[in-house]
Amino acid sequence: MNKLFKLATILIIALGLSACGSSDDTKAKGGGKGTRELPAEVVTALSSQKSTLSQDLTNTIAYMGNEERLAYDVYNYFSGQYGTKQFTNIASNSEYLHISAIQQLVQKYVLNDDINFTNVDLPSLGYVNTPITSMQAGTYDIATIQALYDNLISQGSASEIEALKVGCMVEVIDINDLNNYINLSTNENASDLVIVFNYLRNGSYKHYWAFDKGLVNQGLNGCCSVGTVDGINYCHPEYPQ
Repeated sequence: MNKLFKLATILIIALGLSACGSSDDTKAKGGGKGTRELPAEVVTALSSQKSTLSQDLTNTIAYMGNEERLAYDVYNYFSGQYGTKQFTNIASNSEYLHISAIQQLVQKYVLNDDINFTNVDLPSLGYVNTPITSMQAGTYDIATIQALYDNLISQGSASEIEALKVGCMVEVIDINDLNNYINLSTNENASDLVIVFNYLRNGSYKHYWAFDKGLVNQGLNGCCSVGTVDGINYCHPEYPQ
């Protein structure tokens, strides 16, 4: 009985789950002990004075909230299908924190996604205060993200190699968007968003190389084996490692 209890405890920790969502949410805000904690500079940015946001910059928060959830959902899906460590580790740790950072931006600016987000074009999910583990996987309120999720799941379900390629694709798309949003935030002097978006992009760089390594281990030319798809180049040896 003791062995079974210990095994169950190990599995819970490995999967990044908790008895209740609020415990993990507290860690994500920088409190308590554990691996899932936002960096101090991000915590400070989230609690700093509000910036003045244009509508375009406001919409970046909604878009990144959907996009980071997509990464989390896709990686959890393929973790369950293939058990690949990249999917399991990235989803349960980094992507969880990325969603938490964006959710706290929403909370900071007291935004209501069906009123202030003009880019929400599907039924609003209203996840302003919803625990991350209670958010419905694979369902989004921005149509382009919904279509992207459906396409990526279809592609990655063909094989583990295709799933690893999907990982490369998700991170490059994320980085491309964040490059634009960091520039926009910088131009509008929204220093808190610059810090949060830089944190997300730095994570995406690391994830890109994790998927690259997974493909190299499969005998392919890393993420460069994806090539260019629909005008997007997925080969980026210049990304910091």
